[in-house]
Amino acid sequence: MTDSQPRTVPRVELLVKDGCHLCADALAVVEEVCTRHGVRWHAVDVGHHPELAERHAEEIPVLMVDGVQRDFWRIDPVRLERLLTAGSA
Repeated sequence: MTDSQPRTVPRVELLVKDGCHLCADALAVVEEVCTRHGVRWHAVDVGHHPELAERHAEEIPVLMVDGVQRDFWRIDPVRLERLLTAGSA
């Protein structure tokens, strides 16, 4: 008997802001890992979302997976990979 539960695709967002040198590094990590796993993601500029800018002011960039903060400042590619593959097996 096989498990026929469909795998849910994680929702990945990266909160960034203009002029943030850590954001450039984070964008590259998220792009590489998500592309390798076929996971769509998007960057959210906190400059257009004052509530996010206030909430995460000292943590940008922030990695969100399925609405949960998973990393900030430096995005760990190994951790992101684990998060993306946690539901598969």
